[in-house]
Amino acid sequence: MVNKLRALRRRHRKRPTETDVHGGDQRVAVIGLGRFGSSLASELMRRGWDVLGIDTDARLVQKYSDGLTHAAVADCTDPEVLRQLGVHEFTSAVVAIGTDIEASILVSSNLLEAVVPNIWAKAISRQHGQILERLGVHHVVLPEHEMGERVAHLVTGRMLDFIEFDDDYALVKTVAPEVATGIPLGQSQVRGRYGVTVVGIKRPGEGFTYATAETVVQKGDVIVVTGKTRAVESFAELS
Repeated sequence: MVNKLRALRRRHRKRPTETDVHGGDQRVAVIGLGRFGSSLASELMRRGWDVLGIDTDARLVQKYSDGLTHAAVADCTDPEVLRQLGVHEFTSAVVAIGTDIEASILVSSNLLEAVVPNIWAKAISRQHGQILERLGVHHVVLPEHEMGERVAHLVTGRMLDFIEFDDDYALVKTVAPEVATGIPLGQSQVRGRYGVTVVGIKRPGEGFTYATAETVVQKGDVIVVTGKTRAVESFAELS
């Protein structure tokens, strides 16, 4: 098993390129139709994708089958099952299995063996996520952790929304602090003094627009700023 994992890691260490990820193919297999998987599958259908939903629970498959392109009751821990379902021909697959970590790892391993170029997998803990990353899964998500972290920022700060990306980088929506109002952004020195960039602005009763160096932010405007997480947190606290 250890040698197999090492081989998979070497084989899939390279991240997929934009061409690899989509390549014009809008088909995706969602394996696991619990709350996360079914919600994801429904949203993908709404966006015009063809979705193959798979679960070992016949009741879940029956419940969501009418809203999906295809649905199947199957155990994807068996690589032959994946082959029979044609998942190896898909460019994207999501392992949305809930609490069964062993099944999550086995299914992810089977998808990697099938050389599916773009694999997403749900993790229920950081340790689970680390295993999936070491296995070679291209994208690992921790929905519960990420949502909890996001809400914590909203509860404890003055942010209206908060999204954190890799490498300690974040995007924040907040009411414009006084230090950014009254003069063009290019003259306010917000970037130099606070390490953030204002990328969007919304005035009461209007929609969001892009911010430029000539934009003058007014009191009460809602702005979107980006930068290092600590920098945008500190800037939002000035509101």
